[in-house]
Amino acid sequence: MSTTPEHPERSALSPATIVVSAGRPARAQGGHINPSVPMNSTYVSRGVVTPDELSYARGDNDAWHPFEEALAALEDGGTAGPADGDAAGGAQQPAEALVFSSGMAAVAAVFSLLPDGGTLVLPRHAYQAGMVLARQISERHGVTLRYVDIADTDAVVAALDGADLLLVESPTNPMLEVADLPAVLGAARAAGVRSVVDNTFATPLGQRPLEHGADVVLHSVTKYLAGHSDVVLGALVTRDADLAATLREHRTLHGAIAGPFEVWLALRGLRTLALRFERAQASAAELARRLAEHPEVAEVRHPSLPGDPGHARAKAQMNGFGAIIGVRPKARAGAADPVGRADAVVDAVRLWLPATSLGGVESMLERRRRWGTEAQTVPEDLLRLSVGIEDVEDLWSDLDQALRTP
Repeated sequence: MSTTPEHPERSALSPATIVVSAGRPARAQGGHINPSVPMNSTYVSRGVVTPDELSYARGDNDAWHPFEEALAALEDGGTAGPADGDAAGGAQQPAEALVFSSGMAAVAAVFSLLPDGGTLVLPRHAYQAGMVLARQISERHGVTLRYVDIADTDAVVAALDGADLLLVESPTNPMLEVADLPAVLGAARAAGVRSVVDNTFATPLGQRPLEHGADVVLHSVTKYLAGHSDVVLGALVTRDADLAATLREHRTLHGAIAGPFEVWLALRGLRTLALRFERAQASAAELARRLAEHPEVAEVRHPSLPGDPGHARAKAQMNGFGAIIGVRPKARAGAADPVGRADAVVDAVRLWLPATSLGGVESMLERRRRWGTEAQTVPEDLLRLSVGIEDVEDLWSDLDQALRTP
């Protein structure tokens, strides 16, 4: 449901403008410039219920519409993707966004598309809770899991044979591998395999997977979109109307619905996404450059670094390199405990927050393998850094002293 019938053509606007302008109430003298927070569980309704009618808030809720419109406009980008129209240039199907109670609720909705006994192709490195759910679905429903290095295009294409669903993270969590989105999504479409891209790390400002042929885009709204570490939400975006209806039905029947106030907070946070993400990306690139030269650092992963395995691919298909850094501290002479070394760095920071989330205005770090469910191929001493919007010199000073602490 559009709340902004009067606006310039989306294709004429920058994403930095769309993020501010989309999802506004219609202009009226004395009217609100921000949507209100309708606190309703039930709506007046009589007779046969039509698909677009508000009747009960679990099925649809006008509190969700402004945020969903804004996110759909951001991921849509005003450009038809390979799935839109026909070879002669048919009309584009506009994107539709669905907000969920959490990122994991959105992941569960995506996995519900798998048939019993089906096959899921997924990255060997990805959000660990999603991987746990995939294993549970495999055990309970006979789903075959094919793990791939998502940066190895040939391996991904080979794994698509006979598959039902492809899940892509790019860059991956926490290893920051970068997939060739046009190639793997094009191969999935050619093979008749549905594709889902988790765009949480890149955000719609960094890349728009629908333009590369993704069937569904997944977000943990908790992270960059909301941006203030104060809500837990998820979202899915698709241009396939039938698929949107299926995912909406799952949301309704499984009760994976978001609260009105949480969605309102997410929309308020979304307004500053362009500024927050621009600052965080720039700081991350500078910190990665300095960390790569630090005498107490053994390895740094960030796609901005010319020597990073994902650099060329990210430069070609992304707008920026993201704000997540992977760091492995250098082992000290005579010390044989890389885990203890990494944990000591976490204990020594004073400005950076030891925390498990990411994408907020505050900078956070953690050793990822402290989670027992993290992939065993993730180095035990890998620190994942989520760069926020603090002054970069303050962030560097804190990291430097933590790395040098005896």
